Amino acid sequence: MPHRHPQSILITGATSAIGSALALAYATHGITLHLHGRNTQKLEAVASQCRDRGARVTQCSFDIRDSGILRDWVSDSGMTDPLDVVISNAGMNTNIGRNGDGERWEDSAALMDINLRATMVLVDAALPAMRQRGRGQIALLSSLAGYFGLPVTPSYCASKAAIKAYGEALRGWLAPQGVAVNVIMPGYVDSAMCRAMPGPKPFLWTPERAARLIKRQLAANRGRISFPFPLNFGTWWLAVLPEAISQRIVRGMGYHG
Repeated sequence: MPHRHPQSILITGATSAIGSALALAYATHGITLHLHGRNTQKLEAVASQCRDRGARVTQCSFDIRDSGILRDWVSDSGMTDPLDVVISNAGMNTNIGRNGDGERWEDSAALMDINLRATMVLVDAALPAMRQRGRGQIALLSSLAGYFGLPVTPSYCASKAAIKAYGEALRGWLAPQGVAVNVIMPGYVDSAMCRAMPGPKPFLWTPERAARLIKRQLAANRGRISFPFPLNFGTWWLAVLPEAISQRIVRGMGYHG
């Protein structure tokens, strides 16, 4: 089961808003952080801040779509100390554009490789050691957009719905083996990616607030970590209501091409 006080934590996408906030939330004396990010300069800045808080930090900058490098990094990270927590946070978004022209196929293909395929590779790489020990925790970043597809971000919603279902299935399979799997479903968290998405952004949270809640609920082993209320409650209802009603609600809120 998850460590209430994990000592070795791996985070992909540690240069993003939530990723960097999580790294800093965990950073303290006695903690080892293994951080990934594509932007070397940003990654170094996050790592430096974490070291200033007393954490031991390793960092690796690479394209997470490279499965070979990703697997090697996970293996190397767990070589000295077993990984207590693995957080799959790397992701991207794409949208239909301000004029509703539609998503570019190249962007959608890259998004699915990063958001979904790389997540599954990460899990496959980290899982054998955790199952052998009978202990460990894997956290997957989904989204409240995984409940009901928003017309402005079809590919993103599809990837996050897949992550939600994948994580829930893993949780049911692995819980008896001592491995916890948690699905994190944020609403709007302030970031460059969030600001680039068309449509309203109700109940916007800061990354720091999101990281504090995620850390606390991972420690409590909450299977589904969704926030903020009442947006999480409302998006859950979108998945439950008849589709035609949900579509009208979504259009009425301003999510349309």
